[in-house]
Amino acid sequence: MVAFNLKKTAIGKSHAKVILMGEHAVVYGQPAIALPLPNLTFTAQLTTRATGQLILAPAYQGYLSDMAENYEGLRQLITRLLDFFDANDIGFTLKITSLIPQERGMGSSAASAIAITRAFYDFFDAKLTNEALQNWAAIEEGITHGSPSGIDAATVASQVPVWFIKHSHPEAMAFNFDGILILADTGIHGQTGLAVSVVRNNLVNQPQSMQNHITDLGKLTLSAKDTLADDNIELLGTLMDDAHSHLRALGISHPKLELLVSAAKNAGAIGAKLTGGGIGGTMIALTDNQKTAKKIIAALETAGAKEIWMQNYQQHQE
Repeated sequence: MVAFNLKKTAIGKSHAKVILMGEHAVVYGQPAIALPLPNLTFTAQLTTRATGQLILAPAYQGYLSDMAENYEGLRQLITRLLDFFDANDIGFTLKITSLIPQERGMGSSAASAIAITRAFYDFFDAKLTNEALQNWAAIEEGITHGSPSGIDAATVASQVPVWFIKHSHPEAMAFNFDGILILADTGIHGQTGLAVSVVRNNLVNQPQSMQNHITDLGKLTLSAKDTLADDNIELLGTLMDDAHSHLRALGISHPKLELLVSAAKNAGAIGAKLTGGGIGGTMIALTDNQKTAKKIIAALETAGAKEIWMQNYQQHQE
Protein backbone atom coordinates (compact mmCIF):
# COMPACT_ATOMS: atom_id res chain seq x y z
CA MET A 1 0.00 0.00 0.00
CA VAL A 2 1.35 3.42 -1.00
CA ALA A 3 1.47 5.99 1.78
CA PHE A 4 0.09 9.43 0.91
CA ASN A 5 0.60 12.74 2.69
CA LEU A 6 -2.85 14.21 3.17
CA LYS A 7 -3.09 17.98 2.72
CA LYS A 8 -5.48 20.20 4.67
CA THR A 9 -6.59 21.96 1.48
CA ALA A 10 -6.27 20.96 -2.18
CA ILE A 11 -7.37 22.53 -5.46
CA GLY A 12 -8.20 21.12 -8.88
CA LYS A 13 -9.08 23.27 -11.89
CA SER A 14 -10.35 22.88 -15.45
CA HIS A 15 -12.29 24.96 -17.98
CA ALA A 16 -14.94 24.80 -20.69
CA LYS A 17 -14.49 23.92 -24.35
CA VAL A 18 -16.19 24.70 -27.64
CA ILE A 19 -16.29 22.83 -30.94
CA LEU A 20 -14.76 25.18 -33.50
CA MET A 21 -15.12 22.98 -36.60
CA GLY A 22 -16.31 19.52 -37.55
CA GLU A 23 -19.70 19.13 -35.90
CA HIS A 24 -21.67 16.13 -37.19
CA ALA A 25 -19.12 15.38 -39.91
CA VAL A 26 -17.00 13.87 -37.13
CA VAL A 27 -19.66 11.18 -36.73
CA TYR A 28 -18.83 10.02 -40.27
CA GLY A 29 -15.06 9.87 -39.92
CA GLN A 30 -14.15 13.49 -40.60
CA PRO A 31 -11.94 15.49 -38.17
CA ALA A 32 -13.14 17.95 -35.55
CA ILE A 33 -11.38 20.75 -33.67
CA ALA A 34 -12.24 21.74 -30.10
CA LEU A 35 -10.90 24.89 -28.44
CA PRO A 36 -10.31 25.40 -24.71
CA LEU A 37 -12.26 28.24 -23.06
CA PRO A 38 -10.01 29.20 -20.13
CA ASN A 39 -12.28 32.08 -19.06
CA LEU A 40 -15.06 29.67 -18.13
CA THR A 41 -13.49 27.89 -15.19
CA PHE A 42 -14.39 24.95 -12.99
CA THR A 43 -12.75 24.71 -9.55
CA ALA A 44 -12.88 21.85 -7.05
CA GLN A 45 -11.55 22.54 -3.55
CA LEU A 46 -11.05 19.80 -0.98
CA THR A 47 -10.59 20.49 2.73
CA THR A 48 -10.32 18.08 5.63
CA ARG A 49 -13.11 17.76 8.18
CA ALA A 50 -13.50 15.62 11.27
CA THR A 51 -16.27 13.40 9.94
CA GLY A 52 -18.53 13.08 6.93
CA GLN A 53 -18.00 13.62 3.22
CA LEU A 54 -19.79 16.83 2.32
CA ILE A 55 -20.37 18.07 -1.23
CA LEU A 56 -21.08 21.77 -1.82
CA ALA A 57 -22.00 22.27 -5.48
CA PRO A 58 -24.09 24.94 -7.26
CA ALA A 59 -27.09 22.60 -7.55
CA TYR A 60 -26.38 20.15 -4.73
CA GLN A 61 -25.46 20.55 -1.07
CA GLY A 62 -25.31 17.34 0.88
CA TYR A 63 -23.34 14.22 1.65
CA LEU A 64 -21.61 12.04 -0.91
CA SER A 65 -23.74 9.05 0.11
CA ASP A 66 -26.92 10.97 -0.77
CA MET A 67 -25.89 11.98 -4.31
CA ALA A 68 -28.06 10.44 -7.02
CA GLU A 69 -29.59 10.82 -10.48
CA ASN A 70 -27.76 13.56 -12.42
CA TYR A 71 -24.81 13.32 -10.02
CA GLU A 72 -24.31 9.57 -10.25
CA GLY A 73 -21.30 9.94 -12.54
CA LEU A 74 -19.55 12.21 -10.04
CA ARG A 75 -20.50 10.00 -7.09
CA GLN A 76 -19.01 6.97 -8.83
CA LEU A 77 -15.84 8.92 -9.72
CA ILE A 78 -15.32 10.17 -6.17
CA THR A 79 -16.03 6.73 -4.68
CA ARG A 80 -13.48 5.09 -6.95
CA LEU A 81 -10.89 7.77 -6.20
CA LEU A 82 -11.40 7.12 -2.48
CA ASP A 83 -10.98 3.39 -3.13
CA PHE A 84 -7.77 4.07 -5.04
CA PHE A 85 -6.31 6.09 -2.18
CA ASP A 86 -7.64 3.63 0.42
CA ALA A 87 -9.45 6.51 2.09
CA ASN A 88 -13.12 5.53 2.07
CA ASP A 89 -13.69 6.73 5.63
CA ILE A 90 -11.81 10.01 5.45
CA GLY A 91 -13.75 13.21 6.23
CA PHE A 92 -13.72 16.05 3.70
CA THR A 93 -15.64 18.94 2.20
CA LEU A 94 -15.63 19.18 -1.59
CA LYS A 95 -16.60 22.68 -2.71
CA ILE A 96 -17.37 23.10 -6.40
CA THR A 97 -17.40 26.47 -8.16
CA SER A 98 -18.32 26.57 -11.85
CA LEU A 99 -18.71 29.27 -14.49
CA ILE A 100 -19.52 26.69 -17.17
CA PRO A 101 -23.15 26.60 -18.32
CA GLN A 102 -24.70 23.15 -18.31
CA GLU A 103 -26.30 21.50 -21.34
CA ARG A 104 -24.71 23.96 -23.75
CA GLY A 105 -22.09 21.71 -25.30
CA MET A 106 -19.25 23.31 -23.36
CA GLY A 107 -18.04 20.21 -21.57
CA SER A 108 -19.34 20.90 -18.07
CA SER A 109 -19.43 17.23 -17.01
CA ALA A 110 -15.94 16.52 -18.34
CA ALA A 111 -14.63 19.67 -16.67
CA SER A 112 -16.06 18.54 -13.34
CA ALA A 113 -14.38 15.13 -13.65
CA ILE A 114 -11.00 16.66 -14.56
CA ALA A 115 -11.05 19.25 -11.76
CA ILE A 116 -12.22 16.79 -9.09
CA THR A 117 -9.60 14.22 -10.07
CA ARG A 118 -6.89 16.87 -9.94
CA ALA A 119 -8.14 18.00 -6.53
CA PHE A 120 -8.02 14.46 -5.08
CA TYR A 121 -4.52 13.83 -6.38
CA ASP A 122 -3.41 17.15 -4.91
CA PHE A 123 -5.21 16.28 -1.65
CA PHE A 124 -3.15 13.11 -1.33
CA ASP A 125 -0.01 14.78 -2.73
CA ALA A 126 0.20 12.19 -5.50
CA LYS A 127 1.60 12.47 -9.02
CA LEU A 128 -1.02 12.52 -11.76
CA THR A 129 -0.15 11.68 -15.37
CA ASN A 130 -2.31 12.89 -18.23
CA GLU A 131 -3.12 9.30 -19.16
CA ALA A 132 -4.40 8.60 -15.65
CA LEU A 133 -6.33 11.87 -15.64
CA GLN A 134 -8.13 10.96 -18.87
CA ASN A 135 -8.87 7.45 -17.57
CA TRP A 136 -10.45 8.85 -14.42
CA ALA A 137 -12.50 11.35 -16.42
CA ALA A 138 -13.75 8.53 -18.64
CA ILE A 139 -15.43 6.96 -15.61
CA GLU A 140 -17.67 9.97 -15.02
CA GLU A 141 -18.18 10.67 -18.72
CA GLY A 142 -19.06 7.03 -19.42
CA ILE A 143 -21.80 7.05 -16.80
CA THR A 144 -23.12 10.51 -17.68
CA HIS A 145 -22.94 10.28 -21.49
CA GLY A 146 -22.78 6.59 -22.29
CA SER A 147 -20.03 6.38 -24.92
CA PRO A 148 -18.00 9.62 -24.85
CA SER A 149 -15.53 10.30 -27.65
CA GLY A 150 -12.93 11.68 -25.26
CA ILE A 151 -12.69 15.07 -26.98
CA ASP A 152 -14.42 16.91 -24.10
CA ALA A 153 -12.15 15.51 -21.38
CA ALA A 154 -9.05 16.11 -23.49
CA THR A 155 -9.95 19.74 -24.25
CA VAL A 156 -11.10 20.86 -20.80
CA ALA A 157 -7.74 19.65 -19.46
CA SER A 158 -5.71 21.34 -22.22
CA GLN A 159 -4.47 24.87 -22.89
CA VAL A 160 -4.31 24.26 -26.65
CA PRO A 161 -6.84 23.07 -29.25
CA VAL A 162 -7.55 19.38 -29.68
CA TRP A 163 -7.73 17.53 -32.99
CA PHE A 164 -10.08 14.57 -33.02
CA ILE A 165 -11.00 11.79 -35.44
CA LYS A 166 -13.47 9.09 -34.47
CA HIS A 167 -11.87 5.98 -32.93
CA SER A 168 -8.56 7.83 -32.50
CA HIS A 169 -7.03 9.45 -29.43
CA PRO A 170 -7.46 13.25 -29.30
CA GLU A 171 -4.25 15.09 -30.18
CA ALA A 172 -2.97 18.51 -29.09
CA MET A 173 -2.58 21.02 -31.93
CA ALA A 174 -0.17 23.83 -32.74
CA PHE A 175 -1.74 27.05 -31.48
CA ASN A 176 -0.67 30.52 -32.57
CA PHE A 177 -4.01 32.28 -32.54
CA ASP A 178 -4.64 35.94 -31.81
CA GLY A 179 -8.40 36.12 -32.15
CA ILE A 180 -11.48 36.68 -30.00
CA LEU A 181 -14.45 34.30 -29.90
CA ILE A 182 -17.92 35.35 -28.78
CA LEU A 183 -20.39 32.61 -27.87
CA ALA A 184 -24.12 33.24 -27.68
CA ASP A 185 -26.90 31.01 -26.36
CA THR A 186 -30.14 30.88 -28.35
CA GLY A 187 -32.04 29.95 -25.20
CA ILE A 188 -33.19 26.77 -26.92
CA HIS A 189 -31.65 23.62 -25.50
CA GLY A 190 -29.64 21.93 -28.19
CA GLN A 191 -30.79 18.41 -29.00
CA THR A 192 -27.73 16.52 -30.18
CA GLY A 193 -29.46 13.16 -30.48
CA LEU A 194 -32.26 14.66 -32.56
CA ALA A 195 -29.77 16.53 -34.74
CA VAL A 196 -27.75 13.37 -35.37
CA SER A 197 -30.98 11.64 -36.44
CA VAL A 198 -31.82 14.50 -38.82
CA VAL A 199 -28.43 14.22 -40.53
CA ARG A 200 -28.73 10.44 -40.73
CA ASN A 201 -32.20 10.69 -42.26
CA ASN A 202 -31.05 13.25 -44.81
CA LEU A 203 -28.15 11.00 -45.76
CA VAL A 204 -30.61 8.18 -46.47
CA ASN A 205 -32.89 10.38 -48.58
CA GLN A 206 -30.20 12.46 -50.35
CA PRO A 207 -27.03 10.37 -50.05
CA GLN A 208 -24.87 12.09 -52.67
CA SER A 209 -25.53 15.73 -51.79
CA MET A 210 -25.46 15.15 -48.03
CA GLN A 211 -22.22 13.16 -48.26
CA ASN A 212 -20.70 16.01 -50.24
CA HIS A 213 -21.53 18.41 -47.40
CA ILE A 214 -19.91 16.08 -44.86
CA THR A 215 -16.80 15.65 -47.00
CA ASP A 216 -16.53 19.41 -47.49
CA LEU A 217 -16.85 19.98 -43.75
CA GLY A 218 -13.88 17.68 -43.27
CA LYS A 219 -11.84 19.68 -45.78
CA LEU A 220 -12.75 22.94 -44.04
CA THR A 221 -11.68 21.51 -40.68
CA LEU A 222 -8.34 20.44 -42.13
CA SER A 223 -7.80 23.99 -43.43
CA ALA A 224 -8.81 25.45 -40.08
CA LYS A 225 -6.06 23.44 -38.41
CA ASP A 226 -3.49 25.41 -40.39
CA THR A 227 -5.12 28.77 -39.60
CA LEU A 228 -4.77 28.14 -35.85
CA ALA A 229 -1.08 27.35 -36.28
CA ASP A 230 -0.45 30.36 -38.56
CA ASP A 231 -2.79 32.93 -36.93
CA ASN A 232 -4.68 33.43 -40.19
CA ILE A 233 -7.84 34.91 -38.69
CA GLU A 234 -9.34 36.15 -41.95
CA LEU A 235 -9.18 32.71 -43.53
CA LEU A 236 -10.55 31.07 -40.38
CA GLY A 237 -13.55 33.40 -40.54
CA THR A 238 -14.24 32.38 -44.13
CA LEU A 239 -13.95 28.72 -43.19
CA MET A 240 -16.41 29.21 -40.31
CA ASP A 241 -18.93 30.88 -42.64
CA ASP A 242 -18.59 28.06 -45.17
CA ALA A 243 -18.96 25.44 -42.43
CA HIS A 244 -22.18 27.03 -41.23
CA SER A 245 -23.59 26.88 -44.76
CA HIS A 246 -22.87 23.17 -44.93
CA LEU A 247 -24.32 22.57 -41.47
CA ARG A 248 -27.44 24.46 -42.49
CA ALA A 249 -27.71 22.26 -45.57
CA LEU A 250 -27.45 19.18 -43.36
CA GLY A 251 -30.61 20.40 -41.61
CA ILE A 252 -29.30 21.11 -38.12
CA SER A 253 -29.54 24.90 -37.94
CA HIS A 254 -32.55 26.73 -36.44
CA PRO A 255 -34.23 30.12 -37.11
CA LYS A 256 -32.84 31.48 -33.82
CA LEU A 257 -29.33 30.32 -34.75
CA GLU A 258 -29.68 31.98 -38.15
CA LEU A 259 -30.83 35.20 -36.48
CA LEU A 260 -27.81 35.29 -34.16
CA VAL A 261 -25.33 34.34 -36.89
CA SER A 262 -26.69 37.12 -39.13
CA ALA A 263 -26.60 39.64 -36.28
CA ALA A 264 -22.96 38.82 -35.57
CA LYS A 265 -21.95 39.07 -39.22
CA ASN A 266 -23.79 42.38 -39.68
CA ALA A 267 -21.95 43.72 -36.63
CA GLY A 268 -18.58 42.98 -38.21
CA ALA A 269 -17.76 39.38 -37.25
CA ILE A 270 -15.07 37.88 -39.47
CA GLY A 271 -16.89 34.57 -39.29
CA ALA A 272 -19.86 33.03 -37.47
CA LYS A 273 -21.44 29.59 -37.20
CA LEU A 274 -23.41 27.28 -34.99
CA THR A 275 -21.39 25.11 -32.63
CA GLY A 276 -22.18 21.70 -31.19
CA GLY A 277 -25.30 19.70 -31.93
CA GLY A 278 -27.39 22.49 -33.41
CA ILE A 279 -31.20 22.76 -33.64
CA GLY A 280 -30.87 25.44 -30.97
CA GLY A 281 -27.98 25.61 -28.56
CA THR A 282 -25.07 27.96 -29.14
CA MET A 283 -23.33 29.88 -31.92
CA ILE A 284 -19.83 31.37 -32.11
CA ALA A 285 -18.51 34.50 -33.79
CA LEU A 286 -14.92 35.51 -34.55
CA THR A 287 -13.22 38.91 -34.49
CA ASP A 288 -9.69 40.23 -34.09
CA ASN A 289 -10.29 43.29 -31.88
CA GLN A 290 -12.12 44.38 -28.74
CA LYS A 291 -14.00 47.24 -30.40
CA THR A 292 -15.73 44.93 -32.87
CA ALA A 293 -16.27 42.33 -30.14
CA LYS A 294 -18.31 44.90 -28.18
CA LYS A 295 -20.40 45.65 -31.28
CA ILE A 296 -21.02 41.95 -31.85
CA ILE A 297 -22.06 41.44 -28.24
CA ALA A 298 -24.47 44.38 -28.43
CA ALA A 299 -25.95 43.05 -31.67
CA LEU A 300 -26.40 39.58 -30.20
CA GLU A 301 -28.12 41.05 -27.15
CA THR A 302 -30.48 43.00 -29.40
CA ALA A 303 -31.17 39.85 -31.43
CA GLY A 304 -32.29 38.07 -28.27
CA ALA A 305 -29.32 35.98 -27.16
CA LYS A 306 -30.06 34.59 -23.69
CA GLU A 307 -26.45 34.56 -22.53
CA ILE A 308 -23.16 35.66 -24.07
CA TRP A 309 -19.56 34.72 -23.28
CA MET A 310 -16.29 36.03 -24.66
CA GLN A 311 -12.93 34.26 -24.90
CA ASN A 312 -9.94 36.43 -25.78
CA TYR A 313 -6.98 34.45 -27.09
CA GLN A 314 -4.95 37.55 -27.87
CA GLN A 315 -1.50 37.44 -26.38
CA HIS A 316 -1.20 41.21 -26.22
CA GLN A 317 -4.24 43.01 -24.90
CA GLU A 318 -5.23 46.24 -26.61
